[in-house]
Formats: sequence, structure tokens, C-alpha cells
Amino acid sequence: MNILLIGSGGRESAFAWKLSQSAHCSNLFIAPGNAGTASYGKNVNISPNDFEALKAFALKEEIELLVVGPEEPLVLGIHDFFVNDEQLSHIPVIGPKKEGAILEGSKDFSKQFMERHHIPTAKSRSFTNQTLQEGLSYLAGHTLPIVLKADGLAAGKGVLIIDNHQEAQDELKLMLDGKFGNAGSTVVVEEFLTGIELSVFVLTDGSNYVILPEAKDYKRIGQGDSGLNTGGMGSVSPVPFANPSFLDKIEKNIIKPTIDGLTKDKIDYTGFIFFGLIKVGEEPYVIEYNCRMGDPETESVIPRIENDLVELFIASAHKKLDSYQLKINPKNAATVVIVAGGYPGEYEKGKAISGLDNVRNSYVFHAGTTLEGGVVKSNGGRVLAITSLKSNQFEALQCATADAARIYFDGKYFREDIGFDLI
Repeated sequence: MNILLIGSGGRESAFAWKLSQSAHCSNLFIAPGNAGTASYGKNVNISPNDFEALKAFALKEEIELLVVGPEEPLVLGIHDFFVNDEQLSHIPVIGPKKEGAILEGSKDFSKQFMERHHIPTAKSRSFTNQTLQEGLSYLAGHTLPIVLKADGLAAGKGVLIIDNHQEAQDELKLMLDGKFGNAGSTVVVEEFLTGIELSVFVLTDGSNYVILPEAKDYKRIGQGDSGLNTGGMGSVSPVPFANPSFLDKIEKNIIKPTIDGLTKDKIDYTGFIFFGLIKVGEEPYVIEYNCRMGDPETESVIPRIENDLVELFIASAHKKLDSYQLKINPKNAATVVIVAGGYPGEYEKGKAISGLDNVRNSYVFHAGTTLEGGVVKSNGGRVLAITSLKSNQFEALQCATADAARIYFDGKYFREDIGFDLI
């Protein structure tokens, strides 16, 4: 089977690593890929959002399965593009159509969806320029802190947590005035929930689903969860505080109502659903939906899945997940992300990376890398994800952290405390 995987980050590196191991994978292509994905298949210099170029390539290489990693092409409708094209419609697509991807593409839509289907989430209201004065009045009496969320995709930067009423009012004006572009044309004002966060993932064929291993990621740049928010500095799986009773609540109160809600709303959804959750006391609440796998959680989750990933995707595409049994490795996975100096602010690219061959006990998933003249160089803020799979969490964390230290490039940085708060 010829497979086309779309994306270029650590998530796609983990997918490529796993897909390449399948007996059903004849040829794997990654568009555009990175220096690491080139080890598992052939990189193709095509943008994930260039649908016409992807079509031409899919026809030329007789692609039989399309796997979409990032959210933007899904929100833009790549699945619909393939389904509605006579030449492409026979190719199964792993990733929802546009009407399903709106779960991530519009926070206002997802909040309405959760309210409609009685899925526990923080209370919220949404405002636009037309209702600005109403929004300012609402903020003036809101309990602190206040959460402001840009409705659309804002590259992970559209969420603000504010401890001052005047600042919240000023930020609402700025967001509606274009601070995050069109993503902020509607702003969701949300109550702040206090608890501990985790990520849960399912793969669904639209009516059936399998629950993948849960994970917890770490977004702050500094040790002890300090400093600026990033795309993710590391992750662990499983999550110690997510005991069987709590996971049962998640399935009963959140996962099943979400899948049933999609069916009731006549939204045909094939692909991943990422549930960004918070544990408040002993109860789970939804912070956000994503229409794809998380990054860097994927790098901790995928190594724990023992099944053939191509078989899993085909079962999903053919709506046969009800007869599929997921096999999970009981070992612990820990992922440490190595980032460029200055990240998440301005950072330099093009730094030569050495020491990759010195890694002893971990998988190396490339995120922001490129290959120039046979030399692997940094090409993004998050550069590498180092994942170790061991019998206990402490050992996995030790190995991943030690192996991250064996890699070098100018300005490199990683957190040395990922996951240790859970031990």
C-alpha cells in the first residue's frame, strides 16, 4: 500500500516511524516531512495546504491512504477535497471533513456543541464586535482570573488568562480588533477551572471508537512549569492520576456523548479526536477539542501502541473499529523536547546538530529539522523529541533526559524536570 502522510513535525515523525513498520506499507511519502522522516520514507516538498499539488502527487504515485497530521489542512477541508474529486474519492482519508474539524477550528462552535450534548466544560459566553459593549459589561462582573480565547486557529497563541478586569476588557478590544487576525473575530470568555490537565485521544470511524493511551504534556518553557507557554516541552504516558475509575468517567461523560453528539448532528467524522481535559476534584471537564493528535503527546502515545497502525487506520476508514482490539504496551513513555535558544520567542535556525548517534535508550523524533549537504540542522522552535519507553516512569524520564543531553546544537535547551512532578 502506498501511503501519503501530511505534516512536518514531531507528531508526523512518530507516525512515519510507526507506519513504516507495517507489513502493509509498500511506500511511505511525507509532505513535506523533515530530516528525521526521511529515514522512514520519502520526503516530498509539498505544502500541507496545497491541495492541487497533493492531488497531482497522489495520482502520480497511486496513493492508497492519506493520513493528515496537522489541523490546518483539515480545517481548510482537505478531506472534502479528496472525497469530492472523482479521481481521488477512492482514497481513504484519516482526518475529519471540514464540518468535523470545526470542533477545533471554532471554539465557539465546540462550546455550543458541548452545551447541546451535555458534555461537562467551563461556563462561557462568546462576543463579536457587534456585541462588544455587552462583552465589556460581562467582563466587569466576571470572577477572576478570566480566560479569553480566540475562536479560530491562532497557532497556539490565542488563549489568554488574565487576573485584572481592566486588562481583560482591553484585551477583548484588541482581540476583536485583529490581534490574532481573523481567528479573533469572535472571542470566547470562559470561567477559569482549577485542577490538573491531561490529554485523552480516540480514533473513530464515525460511530465506533478506540481509546488510545492518555498522556500529559508540559507547555511552560521553564523548570517547575514557569515562564512562557510553548507548543509543548515534553509529555508522559500513562498519567498516574488518571486511575481506571477516572478514565471510566471520561468515557461515560465525555467520549461517548461526543461521538453520539456527532452522530445526532449528522457530522460524519473519521479520524482522531483530542480531548484536552482538566481534572477538577474527581471530575473531568473538557478544556478543548482538537481534530488531530497532540504534539508532543503523540511521541509518547504512539510507541505504546502495539498494533499495526495501517491496519488500525484501514479499520477506521472502512467503519470497522467495532471489531478492532487495541493492544497497549504497559510500559511508561517519557518525551523530552529539545528546543532552539530563544523559543518560544525569536529563535535562530540553521544550527548544525551533532550527537544523534550517541542516543542510547530512546527514540529520536525530529520536529523542526532539515537536511542540508548531509548535515542535520535546526529548522524550527521545537527541534527534536526524545522518547524513552521503560518499565516505570522514573526510569523512562531518566533515560529520555540523559539522551537529550547527548545531543548538541548551538543554543539548544530542554527541561530536565518533565514528569517528575507525577512521581
